[in-house]
Amino acid sequence: MAFFNTFDQVIAFMESYMNLERRTGDYSVRTYRIDRMTSILKALGNPQCAYKTIHVAGSKGKGSTATLMAKGIEALGFKTGLYLSPHVNDYRERFSLAGRFVDDADLIATGNALAQGLEGFSFEGQMGCDCITTFELYTSFAFLLFKRLGCDWAVIETGLGGRLDATNILLPQASVLTPIELEHTEILGHTIALIAGEKAKIIKPHVPCFIAYQKQEAREVFAQEAKVQSSKAHFLDTEVAAFEASLDRKDGRVVQKAHVKYSDGYEVDASLSMLGKVQAQNFALAVLTLRSLGIWDEKAGLLAMEQASMPARLSTVSYKGHDIWFDGAHTAVSMANLADFYKELYPHHRGAVIFGSVAGKDHEHMAESIVADFDRIVVARPGTFKKSDPEQLYYLVKSKARKSTKVFLEIEPRQALDRALSLLEEGEPLLVTGSFYMAGAIEAIL
Repeated sequence: MAFFNTFDQVIAFMESYMNLERRTGDYSVRTYRIDRMTSILKALGNPQCAYKTIHVAGSKGKGSTATLMAKGIEALGFKTGLYLSPHVNDYRERFSLAGRFVDDADLIATGNALAQGLEGFSFEGQMGCDCITTFELYTSFAFLLFKRLGCDWAVIETGLGGRLDATNILLPQASVLTPIELEHTEILGHTIALIAGEKAKIIKPHVPCFIAYQKQEAREVFAQEAKVQSSKAHFLDTEVAAFEASLDRKDGRVVQKAHVKYSDGYEVDASLSMLGKVQAQNFALAVLTLRSLGIWDEKAGLLAMEQASMPARLSTVSYKGHDIWFDGAHTAVSMANLADFYKELYPHHRGAVIFGSVAGKDHEHMAESIVADFDRIVVARPGTFKKSDPEQLYYLVKSKARKSTKVFLEIEPRQALDRALSLLEEGEPLLVTGSFYMAGAIEAIL
């Protein structure tokens, strides 16, 4: 029985359920429960058991790290699924083969299998709300799709948190934890330790875990959880003996140079298309994970990782004589890292910035970072996928800005782009940041 004829219809079906990605404050053990996913996936024949997996959680860098690992695995000849969130421009970004879009025929067929498999489905007992959530459907769809495509491996990124995340049904070959920052504090907790405690629950018994550079509070939480789960913990700060990262111009484009020497003596150099020192760190973590799992080929894997790219991760286009940069930085630390990159690339003329952020973020410190580095700021709405209050953000930015700083409010992204371009002098760059949705909104216009 066919329910759908287009991928848009598949997405509309999944979006018709309760979409907690669009909300804040709806995170509870009654709404998010692992036994809910157990029940859903049982009805679908447990597709997640058909391939090996790597599970990735963290506050920042998990999508980039997941993409690098998927590229590295695919380079060995393994068909590799990649499940990410959120998307920037196209829902297909969420469900891909190591970043390559899947044919619509397979996406539609998987949507029909999902709808048919859950026809008449209902939760038993006290499993929170009666309705399946959109993210549970996204996750189930991804698991079904990767089975249909005959994947050997899949790299799976968590959505929100980890402990109660729909993806935490997995028993992976490795758990990977990227840097922890203050994010979704009203849901995950107001300290680094509490947030790390939520993320740490993707560590599984006797499954190795690989952990990025962390604040000490997060490191201690992860070390304790690994001990409880009898999981061998590989911390990047002890596994790496030497690390260097710098920007370089190669063949007319900017690349991120990375040199990593691991504690066992292995050394690797890369020229990454994904820019920023944090991407060099993500690369180091990805290589550590794949080497430890025995699925690393330096020649093929390195080339694949160097060529990897993602939308709104320091991506750039040229438009009307200006370099326009897109980055989804949405925490205070990521904004600071972005500022360091931007100052290195443009030490004298930073141009203007379009800034938009969704509800639930640390706007106070993000705004402080923006006004410290830019004197021409346009505040805008980051699309409509998630709730935001651009007017409130505008007044916050204006209250922190110097008197000489020009701050504008342009609700609609199109008007924000026009205003920002009008502020630029010849050859000056433009940065779009604060949210993946802000970057996506401007990218869509261009």
